[in-house]
Amino acid sequence: MSQTLKAVRGTRDLLPPETALWNRIEATARSVFARYNFGEIRTPIFEDTSLFARGVGEETDIVSKEMYTWEDRARAQSEKPQSLTLRPENTAGVVRAYIEHKLGETGQLQKLYYIGPQFRRERPQKGRYRQFWQIGAEVIGPPSAGSESPLRDAEVLEMLATLLDELGITGWTLELNSVGSAADRARYNDVLRAALIPVVSHMCQDCQRRAETNPLRVLDCKVPEDQPIIETLPKIADCLDEDSKKHFAQVTAALDAAGVPYHLNPRLVRGLDYYTRTTFEFTHGGLGAQNALLGGGRYDGLSEAIGGPKAPGIGFAIGFDRLVLTLQAQQSEQAAEKAAAYIAPLGENMNAAALALARELRRAGLTVELGDGSFRLKKSFEAADKTARRIVILGEDELASGVLTVKTFSTGEQTKVDRTELAKLLLAANGM
Repeated sequence: MSQTLKAVRGTRDLLPPETALWNRIEATARSVFARYNFGEIRTPIFEDTSLFARGVGEETDIVSKEMYTWEDRARAQSEKPQSLTLRPENTAGVVRAYIEHKLGETGQLQKLYYIGPQFRRERPQKGRYRQFWQIGAEVIGPPSAGSESPLRDAEVLEMLATLLDELGITGWTLELNSVGSAADRARYNDVLRAALIPVVSHMCQDCQRRAETNPLRVLDCKVPEDQPIIETLPKIADCLDEDSKKHFAQVTAALDAAGVPYHLNPRLVRGLDYYTRTTFEFTHGGLGAQNALLGGGRYDGLSEAIGGPKAPGIGFAIGFDRLVLTLQAQQSEQAAEKAAAYIAPLGENMNAAALALARELRRAGLTVELGDGSFRLKKSFEAADKTARRIVILGEDELASGVLTVKTFSTGEQTKVDRTELAKLLLAANGM
């Protein structure tokens, strides 16, 4: 007997009714982004491996341990095989597209968002998968377009606060910090590496490795036993130059003016090499110890790192699965959305008329489930109760008189409704 095939470890199928919640999140995100004048970009799901090595950083866990990489040998024999990688994140690909299509030559800010899958070979756990979806956005452009302005940082953060509010997510916290310029960061790395020498042997294996390759990543450690040591380490704020301090002060002042609450977190650094200055996370208590809902920051040197012109930028990525978990944890909305009505034809000779009625209601904007006249009435009621808020009974008498019987399951109320008024009644009942 052949083995039953299942989804590959770390992946999953998304099925109704959960996909209804995913679609609502996407629609809300697109609506909010449009109001802030963002346009959608769609990049390939795989790129040249060197893009991530140069952009994300060779010593990051993503590049060193988690990428899906292979050699593409389907090229001319005279050429070397090309190393390709499924994208582990989307910022580097967006910046590559910005450079390749010479978007900087427009002289305008590019405000771009994306929704799509990413791939990392990490240990699967609740809310984390090897194929996972992200919603993200980037603001990038030449300095002459104001891309370095702290106002851009504040606007992105205010947009995210608006998005979470409109999704119905309450109780979020904006964690905020500055990791300074590339020079500040290099200076802090030296200070941090020296401070780790006498204590790192008492920390986890990952921290011992990171202390040499990428000391900033030590501050990202979530091992509880390491936290007391991390609390004693120097803070990056002590290594910022005056320009970085001024930039960050203007970001927080703009957030204050807009009424966006935040919490200054001097330990927040983000692990990717391209981050500079403003860095942030939105967290939520409903996610447990791994409480980051989304994160991002400024990356003023990324374009140059991958061979492009000077193009400062700021962006973020939202983990779709963690967003869904948050909504489900606070039970702000049921994932399952029932249809507005279930049409139950009384007899197979009523099927055609039932389809015509369903067409009328659907064209009016209503979600309608259609029964089958071969069902007994009891079976129709059972099916309708599982899938719709109301059942509309259509028999020969109803068809002849034009007066339909409608029952609302939540109240048990049964009424007679003129066919010409049915769509209006259902639209009103569904707040449409």
